Amino acid sequence: MKPKEKNDIANAFKENMDYNELLNCTRCGFCLSSCPTYIETNMDETHSPRGRIALMKAVVDGVIEPDMDVKHSLDLCLGCRACEPVCPSGVQYGHLLEQARESFYQHKKTSLSEKFTHRFILNSIFPKQERMIKSTSLLGFYQRSGLQKLTRNSGILDFFPETMKTMDKVLPKVPSRNEMKNRPNYLPPPQHSGMRVAFFSGCLMDTIFLETNNATLKLLQYAGCEVVIPQGQNCCGALHGHSGELEKAKEMARNNILTFENTKAEYIVTNAGGCGAFLLDYHYLLRDDPLWSKRAEEFSMKIIDISSILMKLDFSSNMLKLDEQIVTYQDSCHLRNGQKTYLEHRQLLTSIQGVKYVEMKDADKCCGSAGIYNLLESEMSLKILDDKMRHVRNTNATTIVTANPGCLLQLLMGIEREGLSHTIRAVHIVDLLLEALENNN
Repeated sequence: MKPKEKNDIANAFKENMDYNELLNCTRCGFCLSSCPTYIETNMDETHSPRGRIALMKAVVDGVIEPDMDVKHSLDLCLGCRACEPVCPSGVQYGHLLEQARESFYQHKKTSLSEKFTHRFILNSIFPKQERMIKSTSLLGFYQRSGLQKLTRNSGILDFFPETMKTMDKVLPKVPSRNEMKNRPNYLPPPQHSGMRVAFFSGCLMDTIFLETNNATLKLLQYAGCEVVIPQGQNCCGALHGHSGELEKAKEMARNNILTFENTKAEYIVTNAGGCGAFLLDYHYLLRDDPLWSKRAEEFSMKIIDISSILMKLDFSSNMLKLDEQIVTYQDSCHLRNGQKTYLEHRQLLTSIQGVKYVEMKDADKCCGSAGIYNLLESEMSLKILDDKMRHVRNTNATTIVTANPGCLLQLLMGIEREGLSHTIRAVHIVDLLLEALENNN
């Protein structure tokens, strides 16, 4: 890294970092046992929350240079925010991490692979749902045309990282382009009166995981909701915000706020933990924008996870039934640590007849997915996943439930890696609840 580049990054740290928040960390160490990377690196302080905060502060204070070692420490962080609930000082570590990554992103020269990830995938595809549909359609063509089978038989995938090879096996069947484009904008309640909610359909959720979105809409209708699915909404911006592209995230946030303002909905419902937490954080993201800060606060106050609204509407009183099975639950980090939502899922699962619920050890610990972390930091991701699968085995569960698409794919990868695909399934809680409801009707 050239001297000018380091100087520009150091100045960006001074400008971007919330220094008062850095000072809130008392270095007490309560965060250490909750940090997956600290544990997996044999208790290396530089890969702990308090260690990373110390590095951030040292850069701002001019004690150290923002070199590649500092960047590596920040990149290796999952951003799971498990440190936040256990912090006695209430340090908002997730915000500090985004600010530090933005400081690097603004001035660090990027490699070709990083440019492809940021400029093409994050900035050209994710912000535009039409482009997401086109890109996903290509994946669907790859699956249905025989190319996928040919690719597997040819051995081409052996030249790719293990994560990519396993991902090819566990990706769900992609719906057709017509299915993705022909989406409803409004669903009336089953009766004449009902709670009016808006549904945040997301990007990956409304393409690769379209069936889970469809199941979500059915559950909301079963619960008596009038549902608006506004056109014009885009990706929540979480991947951009977590990668240091805060300006792009703000742009996407403004569009979503504008899109949902006229829905007159009491709540904005999400079914992806990572999206929900970032949407909830719009009020912080736009806190310094005089034109949008108040509107962002009003938007964030309406965000609610599907599990929470189902519990509010007493959905668990329905007759829910499945064939007898052992079920365990893996928390979505951002749903638990960001939205503070975790009891509702367990309450819904234990309300299903035929389900024996077994709490998994460290269910609140990250599975190693973390957005695109499992692609960028695959070695650490797989170490964390291997630990997770050991805990899964100990439950004797035949069904693992989660509430986030990234977690679901990661768990499917874990099942495949362990050779358990014939004995264990991983499902989104929405799909399981719909199965339990319709199984009894």
